[in-house]
Amino acid sequence: MHDVVVVGAGHAGIEAALACARMGHETLVLTLSVDATGRMSCNPAIGGLAKGQIVREIDALGGEMARATDATGIQFRMLNTRKGPAVRSPRAQCDKNLYERHMTRLLSSEPRITLVEDTVEEVRVEGGRAVGVRGRKSDYPARAVILTTGTFLKALQHCGEVKRTGGRIHEPSAERLSDNLRGLGFEVGRLKTGTPARIRRGSIDFDRTKIQHGDPEPVPFSHFTTSLPQPQTVCWITWTGEPAHEIIRANLHRAPMYSGQITSVGPRYCPSIEDKVVRFREKTRHQVFIEPETLDGESMYLNGVSTSTPPDVQEAFIRTIPGLEKAEFLRYGYAVEYDYAPPHQLRPTLETRRVEGLWFAGQINGTSGYEEAGGQGLVAGINAALKLEGRPPFVLRRDEAYIGVMIDDLIRLEHREPYRMFTSRAEYRLLLRSDNADRRLMPHAFALGLLRDRTAFDAREQAIGEAIRELRRSGRDAILRRPEATIDEVLPGLPRAVAGQVEIELKYEGYIRRQEGAVQKFRRLESKIIPEKFNYSRIRHLRFEAREKLERVRPASLGQASRIAGVTPADLQLLMVHLGN
Repeated sequence: MHDVVVVGAGHAGIEAALACARMGHETLVLTLSVDATGRMSCNPAIGGLAKGQIVREIDALGGEMARATDATGIQFRMLNTRKGPAVRSPRAQCDKNLYERHMTRLLSSEPRITLVEDTVEEVRVEGGRAVGVRGRKSDYPARAVILTTGTFLKALQHCGEVKRTGGRIHEPSAERLSDNLRGLGFEVGRLKTGTPARIRRGSIDFDRTKIQHGDPEPVPFSHFTTSLPQPQTVCWITWTGEPAHEIIRANLHRAPMYSGQITSVGPRYCPSIEDKVVRFREKTRHQVFIEPETLDGESMYLNGVSTSTPPDVQEAFIRTIPGLEKAEFLRYGYAVEYDYAPPHQLRPTLETRRVEGLWFAGQINGTSGYEEAGGQGLVAGINAALKLEGRPPFVLRRDEAYIGVMIDDLIRLEHREPYRMFTSRAEYRLLLRSDNADRRLMPHAFALGLLRDRTAFDAREQAIGEAIRELRRSGRDAILRRPEATIDEVLPGLPRAVAGQVEIELKYEGYIRRQEGAVQKFRRLESKIIPEKFNYSRIRHLRFEAREKLERVRPASLGQASRIAGVTPADLQLLMVHLGN
């Protein structure tokens, strides 16, 4: 018997397995293909707006995604540098083959992780508790189970009129596990995602495109990275035009999204090119990023034209795009429909409420993106390990991390489309910057045992504090608050990592204090715990809609209850009275 079984070796499964193993637990990872560990199914890029913050948070909590990105990244960019620090986010294009090999090697070399290829068909439950899983080849008993199934549950691929089972190109589908979850009483829904065509590099006329350079001094994702080993490359930008849009409009009857062949909901914020043409008719062109998938290969990713139209339609409209007139196709775009479990069925730890000892993480919870999956996997893995040890659960609040915002959103909101993180979702985003993820979260990692040597962390905290005190003592902090002033003018010679924190803390001090005041009010509501089996039917005069939403979501606190759509301040007052608050 293993302590933990992790089902899936994608971005969520990797972080979950590593967290459990690094916290001392024997962990079995079951995957359809060991060679696909950490596979970048869509764009081989990590980070982006708000997503970059999540990756730095994973790193600060002892996870692996940031280090893997630094080891395999081939173009690094800091986004929104002309805006304030609250919305600046790192992004990196990776070599997808190197990333897979990095993660496969890492899991294979971890002494407490065993990798096995099998298709899981059933979660085994006894007395309301998960006791392992059953695969096609064998039974796998365990004390805890984490499902990170990605897009593989009853997965169906669409490319024009052609349909085939499979969660990824040339990979199978897990056909029975979601039926098993239904049998256990879980609500199961269906979502859709998609990917664009891949084009041969040698067939592209780059003279007709615009070069997009990376940062001249790239900033690593990981707080522990000292150098970036891979050569840095460029990407390119081009645009669709009316000729492409006319071809797409003329063939909407053959597009699965519009012919009725696909019935599930896709990601609102990453629409297919068919959706863009239909929903944004006033747009005469849409941006296309041409991005290399590897340093030594020919495959180029067309970011911005995800599609499930038939191959002949894809060839026709893509060859109207400047630079792609002679495009040679290595792979056509396609869509995937797959089952998921709406996440209102989870506790804030990502353990299911229905079955004890069972956690869900990643796209099974209705999220999109490698980063969102990695953050959930890490939290699920930590909490599985803590539960086995009889220790209190680990829950990140909305004021602590984007990961906390994401999990809170998932549990309390009725999402019927893939969830994607944005900076606008975080009301305390000035406190949740990408530059201070280590200061916010590393103390948790030290306490959990996921990071051990805190010498460098403590030294940096001391240096930041001493610099701020020196500036205030001398009165030079007032100079730094001028918009044009920089830290080098008032206190030169500070290390870059220290200087950046000092400058932001003093320059934005008023705004930071205002958000910290709001956080204190927020924490008062969060501290008022609602018992998990609280009987809402006992509250007289509670509106039917509020009772229905509260019973469905089962909020862990008054704070979480206050953020549920359909629960009014009057409902909260009634709830507070019955809780004795």
